[in-house]
Amino acid sequence: MPRRLSLFLLPLLLLFLPASLPLPLGFHAQVTLAAEPYPFNYTAWMMDSLWLKAKIGALGAPRFFSAAQQHEAAVRTLDLITQLRQTEDEIDRIYADPANAADPQAASAEARARLQRLTRQYDQVAPLGEAVLEAQVSEIVSQQGLVWGGQPFPWVLYHISPLPQNLVISRREVIEQRSNLLLDPWLSTQQAQALEEKVDSRFDVASLVVPVGGIALYPTMVYRTDDLPWLANTIAHEWIHIYLASYPLSLHYDDPQVRTMNETTASIAGEELGHLLLQQFYPERLNALPPDLQLAALAGLPNAEGFNFNAEMRTTRVTADALLAAGKIDQAEAYMESRRQFFWQNGYAIRKLNQAYFAFYGAYADTPGGAAGEDPVGPAVRLLRQRSPSLKVFLETIREMGSFTELQAAVSQPK
Repeated sequence: MPRRLSLFLLPLLLLFLPASLPLPLGFHAQVTLAAEPYPFNYTAWMMDSLWLKAKIGALGAPRFFSAAQQHEAAVRTLDLITQLRQTEDEIDRIYADPANAADPQAASAEARARLQRLTRQYDQVAPLGEAVLEAQVSEIVSQQGLVWGGQPFPWVLYHISPLPQNLVISRREVIEQRSNLLLDPWLSTQQAQALEEKVDSRFDVASLVVPVGGIALYPTMVYRTDDLPWLANTIAHEWIHIYLASYPLSLHYDDPQVRTMNETTASIAGEELGHLLLQQFYPERLNALPPDLQLAALAGLPNAEGFNFNAEMRTTRVTADALLAAGKIDQAEAYMESRRQFFWQNGYAIRKLNQAYFAFYGAYADTPGGAAGEDPVGPAVRLLRQRSPSLKVFLETIREMGSFTELQAAVSQPK
């Protein structure tokens, strides 16, 4: 699944900019201009989503439904997503089948009619399904003591919709996110590649358009999927970002190390809360693997063919970091491209492997290895969680940290 992205209510901050003050055209503004006409209008999305949530709240759902009815509403929503995905895949196969080359529209007529019918059904039940999961995540959050005045604050609100893509920009000489920009969800691969080439040549940077699975707007934006474990984790992950928004851990998010601390914290907490939700409300959808095999999968142990993605990606990151530190930028970029081809040969279709790839994916360091390489931030966050007696204590401790130095001091203390 694609990674989540955090924005922390940035549109609201625009309200506090003095309108009469002439502002210099900074790097991010220049990138935004270069990316026209593709930037995503997240302010309009937030307003529309808040209006939808207000209407559902006015109806009082789902508190008027029994636990069994709530379960049924959520499962019904997931089942419709499954049917929608299967029907979309069927239509794609019809259009790809040479036997239908003469008239694929006629060959797909029944499937397209079914897709329209399923879409109408989904649009009717999805708001209730979302409200049920919001209420259930709220209950799990409350049980962990993450409340203010007896209630989770901010409220748990999310909305499923087509997600924008994310233009990530790193410096070339060091793996470090310099900026990012949300783009049109329907941006084609060809358009994305052309935009990357334009930005790279204009600003001498390394850029990459990546998909995301969730965005910490408010309501939070979540990818449409029938994978309930992933969905539960993502809803909780994005709510954690909103919960942290007013604390130093988010206020210093522009610091690359603090960004990794923040994203790793949200990933750890999201996994824990999502697992608790499944245990309590959907035990039948828990991962069927034994706990030791689940941990092995998370750690990136070799697959059936013996290829260890996490280990190989870690090697790639460590080597690229070393080459860049030695000032060998061209050599590092050539190396990353050769490794991209190596991953392709082993079944991993990575379109572009560059500094921006690692700047984005390396910030999610809740499991060992992978794109984070030897970055010490992730292991320190994981160690702090291990030493914390509860998720609440862990979050209340790390949320006050505005630098990696503070985290290092905390984990260096004797138990």
